[in-house]
Amino acid sequence: MAKHSKSIPQRGLRVADQIQKDLSELIAFELKDPRVGMVTISEVQLTPDYAHAKIYFTLLKDSAEEVRQTLEGLSKAAGYLRNMLGKRLHIHTLPALHFVHDTSTARGMQMSALIDQANATRAKDDPETQDAAASDSADKE
Repeated sequence: MAKHSKSIPQRGLRVADQIQKDLSELIAFELKDPRVGMVTISEVQLTPDYAHAKIYFTLLKDSAEEVRQTLEGLSKAAGYLRNMLGKRLHIHTLPALHFVHDTSTARGMQMSALIDQANATRAKDDPETQDAAASDSADKE
């Protein structure tokens, strides 16, 4: 039995990166669906057998209606995009495309706002910080 090299998992990552690059170009330049606007492909997760690909996307406008329309448009165009992807990629199994809205950036902004809020509350409650701020302002005068 032949030994597999350690670079086999890396191939899956390279294929996912290539799918992300090609899909970004196809959506921007080839797809004519008016429901699909400014879409950014943030990540592609590929199953080990290349049968399915989860494509995470973000939008410039993250309203619920925009997300719903874009998701609907991308899902309807999945067959066309898979066909066009097949003309660009030369792999044995072409994955079925499953589109998912990526909310990680919005969650990250919410977490950052919560951290800033906690730090501001902590600064107000900490007497050492208030004393240091008072002495700094007295030194400047």
